[in-house]
Amino acid sequence: METKLQLCRYFLPGSGARLAAVRAGQVYDLTASHQPGLATLNAWMQFVLREGLARAIELLHSTVSGAQPAARWADLLVAPDANRPHLLAPLDEQEVWAAGVTYRRSAEAREEEAHNIGVYDKVYSAERPEIFMKATPQRVVGPHAPVRIRGDSFWNVPEPELTVVFAPDMQVVGYTVGNDMSSRDIEGANPLYLPQAKIYTGSCALGPAITLLPDLDLQPGATIGLRIERAGAAVFVGETSTREMKRTVAELGGYLGRYNAFPAGVFLMTGTGLVPPDDFTLQPGDDVQITIGGIGMLRNLVLGG
Repeated sequence: METKLQLCRYFLPGSGARLAAVRAGQVYDLTASHQPGLATLNAWMQFVLREGLARAIELLHSTVSGAQPAARWADLLVAPDANRPHLLAPLDEQEVWAAGVTYRRSAEAREEEAHNIGVYDKVYSAERPEIFMKATPQRVVGPHAPVRIRGDSFWNVPEPELTVVFAPDMQVVGYTVGNDMSSRDIEGANPLYLPQAKIYTGSCALGPAITLLPDLDLQPGATIGLRIERAGAAVFVGETSTREMKRTVAELGGYLGRYNAFPAGVFLMTGTGLVPPDDFTLQPGDDVQITIGGIGMLRNLVLGG
């Protein structure tokens, strides 16, 4: 019997957002258990903080073992609709931060777009990593919801990233898939424009679920795939591995948590090793599919500015 569990959030008409566990293609409504530690993701994060991750995972397994499925996973893989159940982004009160230039390919691409001024090469080899605020919860979209491209940008790309989920005490609890949407022409004009290139409504997608720490081993490297379809045809396909990351998760988390507090926990996107060619830009209607081994696929259509 499959025992691997993932955490997700989904919308239930008439009830709103629900915290759920996913096992063997079935979805179990944890909120319906009426246990204080399972009401929301933040409530579970507080349970992790009080009781430890092992006990928090035991709580998930014991709750699921005595419950009936509330939905089939496949039935939730639909666009947001107020009249039918669908997946939400797997966060509620958590901020999303991001690390940049953690892959050699990313450093090269950033240097090219910034006309080889050297700043990205320097941070790639520096002791201190680049870490920046990416999104507040209301700027994040979930699976099958539209990501946006800016109306004042002509060069926009998705950035597929392994995203780490940290508890309030900065211990890793799991991983999900992230899309760090970026306006390359805006950042390339001046690196100080990075917040405008990276932080706007619909610039961040997360999902489909959180794979808990014991169930994803990064030691051999997790495969990250990106496929972009336009009018049903692939216009970009690429693949990389977390083996190519220059920084470790522990290193990035250590810098993120320095002199910073995250009472509800925090999500950290770990950078991209997949960059479409310079002559590529997203267009409204494009279908962006990001897959990470051991987690799943995050799929979003592109909406114009």
